[in-house]
Amino acid sequence: MTQGARKTRVIIAGGGTAGWMTAAAIGKTLEKVVDVTLVESDAIGTVGVGEATIPSLLTFNRLLGIDEAAFLKSVNGTFKLGIAFENWRDVDHRYIHSFGVTGKDHWTAGFQHFWRRGQDMGIAKDFGEYCLELVAAEQEKFAHLPKFGLNYAYHIDSSAYAAFLRQMAENHGVTRREGRIESVARAGSGDIESITLEDGTQLEGDLFIDCTGFRALLIGQALGVGYDDWTHWLPCDRAIAVQTSSVGDPLPYTRSIAHGAGWRWKIPLQHRTGNGIVFCSRYMSEDEALAQLLDSVDGEILTEPRTIPFRTGTRRDHWKRNCVSIGLSSGFIEPLESTSIHLIQKAVMRLLYLFPHDGIRGAETEEFNTQMMDEIEHIRDFIILHYHLTDRQDTDFWRHCRSMDIPESLRHRMELFAQTGRVFRAADELFAENSWTQVMLGQGLSPDTWHPIADVMEPDEIRRFLDHIEENVQRTVADMPSHKAYIDSYCKAAQR
Repeated sequence: MTQGARKTRVIIAGGGTAGWMTAAAIGKTLEKVVDVTLVESDAIGTVGVGEATIPSLLTFNRLLGIDEAAFLKSVNGTFKLGIAFENWRDVDHRYIHSFGVTGKDHWTAGFQHFWRRGQDMGIAKDFGEYCLELVAAEQEKFAHLPKFGLNYAYHIDSSAYAAFLRQMAENHGVTRREGRIESVARAGSGDIESITLEDGTQLEGDLFIDCTGFRALLIGQALGVGYDDWTHWLPCDRAIAVQTSSVGDPLPYTRSIAHGAGWRWKIPLQHRTGNGIVFCSRYMSEDEALAQLLDSVDGEILTEPRTIPFRTGTRRDHWKRNCVSIGLSSGFIEPLESTSIHLIQKAVMRLLYLFPHDGIRGAETEEFNTQMMDEIEHIRDFIILHYHLTDRQDTDFWRHCRSMDIPESLRHRMELFAQTGRVFRAADELFAENSWTQVMLGQGLSPDTWHPIADVMEPDEIRRFLDHIEENVQRTVADMPSHKAYIDSYCKAAQR
């Protein structure tokens, strides 16, 4: 189509978090030049367990002009400062992967080098004692600090978030059509031409966005884009989710508790707790997993347990012809590091950066696919790290994870850190040096040595340097209110 001749017709197939994040962002940003229709069926449920997020969601919400307090009230949200990993390195071992930065870096080397020298001198405390977010999480504190001094994310009711975004999207001209997709028609060129609903309604479009979840009706079934299976690296293939009533004050972090064949999550909202178990069906039956999950929950069970089969991996192309896959249709990495909503957000933002205005160009789709594949492979490696780098040998599952082959990209990162303490990463990579450092140390990998910049400091300087950082962290946290008190004063949701 010629630029300016008419609005670009965008058809979003599927709702849920992926569909409504996409609709709200496109509607808010490009309302004057696009005509957006979202198709979803009330009869088709959504996965809806992506309730823990990472700090990048703050950026997305700010770009959409969302008021934080109003948003948190509507989604019964709490604040998240990181993830507590229990039983991952070994049974009864615990550490926190927190947001933010630990200590103070030098431009030549991360803080872990100075800490490692202090450790060798016998004066360094636990690595986490030098991280503001981690200490605040442990003490169950929270506050907004000047100059965004505390890094955080949210625990949210993802269904409520989708409803919140739906209202925003419809305020910016997005049309919702109720109905189940019956068929997908392709033009002679191979592009998708239209979708037909069960009631016979035909919707034509220029750009189609597949948010149909694991079914991948457009990108997979209609266009035949293949899927790279990563279960040889990430063997878990089932999850069971259940919601319970809250029995105490919400923690400002997610709990990830490893078990004999996977892990369990606990995600605290204001009004309830999200619980789930992720497991590998080769090593644990569904009945065993359900029994373990129900035995572990606190509070009244509010929903029927729901089993979610999955296959970890990625579409070989996330954008094919005039179809972009966003959310589960594009691939899946288990929610161990709360990356599901982040991947939706990045796909939406990249689509907006590369939005076609007068036809689809191969260079745009190629760039989109390259960036999305780089992103998901970096995240994949980070998740594999948690499973492979472990001292656990108590079950067949963990013995398999310890001994399995891993991607060469991950092997290099681990060897580099073990030998030198260095972490190098791509410029746009999600997980920063501090994240890799916290998890590798938490899982038991400590560097043999440190950067020579740490030797420039005299022993007394190292001691004062470490002590000053730790004292500042403790002083700042001491002045914070409790997480619960801050929620009550800032964003308390209406009682249900």
